[in-house]
Amino acid sequence: MKLIDNTKTPLNVLDSIGVEDEGPVKGYVHSLESFGSVDGPGIRFVAFLQGCRMRCQYCHNPDTWNIGVGTEMTADELLDNAERYRAFWGETGGLTCSGGESLVQIDFLLDLFTKAKARGISTCLDTSGGPFTRDEPWFSKFKELMKVTDISLVDIKHINSAEHKKTHRDRQREHPRHDPVDVRQRLRHVDPPRSGARAHGL
Repeated sequence: MKLIDNTKTPLNVLDSIGVEDEGPVKGYVHSLESFGSVDGPGIRFVAFLQGCRMRCQYCHNPDTWNIGVGTEMTADELLDNAERYRAFWGETGGLTCSGGESLVQIDFLLDLFTKAKARGISTCLDTSGGPFTRDEPWFSKFKELMKVTDISLVDIKHINSAEHKKTHRDRQREHPRHDPVDVRQRLRHVDPPRSGARAHGL
């Protein structure tokens, strides 16, 4: 199954098309890092997935924004690559998916993490939560993803929704105000220079 960008969707996700759904899900990968030390516990293999609509003013990976481009890979291809470095992970390392925004490619991410857990690999999701919705079918996929996600690194761009809209293009989105999802999380807050976040937002 190949994934394409449906620019009309308000959910900021990739929709699948039925033309190729006989084959495995393929993701669009921007780049791979074999020795990540700041992307979750321990030493981790980091997959930077392609695609994001957040458009943060201070983004340090703007080359990951475009959707539907990058290196096409199946979950097994990515995991075979990652396991070449497994000796470095020890007991605390594993696989982290970052971006871009990983949740834009939720079908690929779910396939990848499910197969990673079957191989005994620790999984970590680095996300801003931007595509999150409780609308179906996305939310059911998200709940399944959380079952195979060991830890989530949740990047809070700004704690105040009004201030958030000043610095990000995705201005229709409000901060989710729902019951928390049952998954181990680490919250990270970006404080760019001269943002005033430290004085006004925390």
